[in-house]
Amino acid sequence: MSGQADTLHRRAPLSRQRILSAAVALADAGGADALSMRKIAQGLGVVPMALYKHVANKDELLDGMIDLVVAEIDPPAVGADWKSAVRLRVLSARRMLLRHPWAAGVIEARLKARTAPTPAVLAYLDSMIGILRAGGFPVELVHHAMHVMGSRVLGFSQELFEDASGREPDPDALPPEEMAARYPHLTELAMAVAHDRESVVGPGCDDQFEFEFALDLTLDGLERLRSAS
Repeated sequence: MSGQADTLHRRAPLSRQRILSAAVALADAGGADALSMRKIAQGLGVVPMALYKHVANKDELLDGMIDLVVAEIDPPAVGADWKSAVRLRVLSARRMLLRHPWAAGVIEARLKARTAPTPAVLAYLDSMIGILRAGGFPVELVHHAMHVMGSRVLGFSQELFEDASGREPDPDALPPEEMAARYPHLTELAMAVAHDRESVVGPGCDDQFEFEFALDLTLDGLERLRSAS
C-alpha cells in the first residue's frame, strides 16, 4: 500500500496540457480516428470523467490539439526579407504536419466547420499577414496573397492528382492503349512524371518538391505584384 501511495503522490496532477499532449501522442500513433476520451484516460491512468473537468468535449479537445501543434511552428526569422521569412515559416509548418500526419485533415475540417480558427491558428495567420505588411504589401494585395496561398500557409495543399499506387485496378478503366489515344497529353504527363519512393506519402510524385515548387512560384508572383504596386 505504501508503494502505491508514493506512486500516486508522485504522479503529475491532471491538467489540460497533459490531456492535450496525450491526445496528440495518441493521434500521432494511430490517426485522429484513434482518439477517444476512454483511450486518453486509460493512457493517463484516470477515469474518463476526470478529463471533462479540463476539456468539455471532443471539439474542444481537437481545437486544443491544433493549438498545441501549431505552436511548434518556428517564429519569424529575425532580419529576413519578407519572402525568406514567409518561406521559412511555411516550411516549418510543413515539418510540423509531417511530425503529426493527422493534423492537416483536422485543421481543414475544423476550419470548414467554424467561422473562426483556433487562437493559435489566428495568431499564426496574423503574424504571416504582419510579415507581408512589413514587407511593403498594400492591404488589398495581402488579401489576395492569403487567398492564393490558401492552406499552403499552414503547410499543406489540396492536390489535383492523387497517387494511385496500391489501389485495386479499376475494372472500368480504359486499356492503356485507348487511354493514350484518347488522352495523349495526360498520358504523357503520367509517364514522364518523376517518382520518389521515399516520399512521405509513399510511392508517387515527390510531394516535398511539388509543395516547394508551388510555394516558390507563388512567392515570386507576389514579389512581382508587390514591386508593381
